[in-house]
Amino acid sequence: MPVALAVGCGLWLVVKTHLQTQSATIGVGHQHRHGGLAAALRAIYGRHGARGLWRGSVSGLPRVMVGSATQLTTFSASREAIERAKVLPPGSFLSTLAASMLCGAAVVVMMTPFDVIATRLYNQGVDSSGRGLQYRGYVDCVLKILRSEGPRGFYKGVTANWLRVGPHSVLNMSFWSYLRGVLGEARAGDEGTATD
Repeated sequence: MPVALAVGCGLWLVVKTHLQTQSATIGVGHQHRHGGLAAALRAIYGRHGARGLWRGSVSGLPRVMVGSATQLTTFSASREAIERAKVLPPGSFLSTLAASMLCGAAVVVMMTPFDVIATRLYNQGVDSSGRGLQYRGYVDCVLKILRSEGPRGFYKGVTANWLRVGPHSVLNMSFWSYLRGVLGEARAGDEGTATD
């Protein structure tokens, strides 16, 4: 699942990053100068073929794997701890909300370094054969960030990331918990009907 998700999202992340870092007045990273979504797709495909549309998408794999693993484990562990401590009523919306907020913070701490790496790989300029101008690949990017910026370099944009991922985690885990409860009730109803 993480591989398919990273590959499927890779195309849109390349284009999104190109468009978001584009500026008419302040140069933010490499300026790709696309006129919009369709123009970006045409330009990237025209210059580098299908491979160019997914350039750097492998860098999304660690992000998706770490983010998903962190989200699911910290949500469950946080909710169990909250309910064991009797801070909030077991199974309540408030315990789900508190656990999902803790989960969102953990996801941001774990995932931000992978976001920084992916963004730098997606946004770098490329030569005529499609090779990156700043980074030769994932490991080269990691080493260059460490050498030039230290560990703090991996946490650039952590607050902005938290403002995006925090609410996403709250909604995602709240809906997941609710739907899981509905499914459990439906299964219990089916079992009760089967024994009647």
